[in-house]
Amino acid sequence: MSAQLRSRSVAALPVGRRTALVLGVASLAGLMMLCWPLLLEPGEGSRLDPPFLFLLLLPLVLVVVLAEMSEGGMDARVLAILGVLAAINGVLRGISAGTAGLELVFFLLILSARVFGAGFGFVLGAMSLFVSALVTAGVGPWLPFQMLVAGWVGLGAGLLPKRVAGRAEIWMLCAYGVVSAFAYGIFMNLSGWPFLLGVEVPGHEQTQLSYVAGAPVLENLHRFGAYVLLTSMGWDLGRAITNAAAIALLGPSILVTLRRASRRAVIVRR
Repeated sequence: MSAQLRSRSVAALPVGRRTALVLGVASLAGLMMLCWPLLLEPGEGSRLDPPFLFLLLLPLVLVVVLAEMSEGGMDARVLAILGVLAAINGVLRGISAGTAGLELVFFLLILSARVFGAGFGFVLGAMSLFVSALVTAGVGPWLPFQMLVAGWVGLGAGLLPKRVAGRAEIWMLCAYGVVSAFAYGIFMNLSGWPFLLGVEVPGHEQTQLSYVAGAPVLENLHRFGAYVLLTSMGWDLGRAITNAAAIALLGPSILVTLRRASRRAVIVRR
């Protein structure tokens, strides 16, 4: 696709002001659901209980956002491409299964969001994790968080500077693949860390890595940082390397294919 044609294209899934507002509110709510241990402080003599009711609202929030984003903005061609890409991502995640951090679901998400836009990227990220959970029998309380954070990965990829092209574009997407891999791991750790008890540093049993209700925010942040470094940094590094390598090797050809498909799926201003 020529630069001129690309500049006149409308995103496959337009994000209007109302949709942007809903997405922003939902993202803020999701961030609060992830960070609640660092936001709530118990009073003297009280205890800090997880806001389970608040957490149960996350699937409803996701449904509202997806419905709002698809309302009036997703025609049959875009829906078909979305379905195909979500199915491919579901199969790729089932094949890789996160072994040693090897996850193939994110590189195609990043490339697709780059071509079809931020709104499409958010929906594709959420739907890809939902499909893969059904394929791999991975449905559980962690799934809404996975869908939301994967949606953020696609959203961020779609918001990257549009004027970057050629090799610089591939380098930019590789760098984003690395950053988003660590960000995904951190957010997912944050979703489950408050519920893990008795996590200690090997060889230093007195050093507690679990969340401590009522402890100062900086202390819990320190515990969380150590927990991430000792338990999941290797997996996140594997995910980052996988993203960068897949984008570097397959990115140019996949971008060409997706942009060719976008000519038929995306409305062009004349």
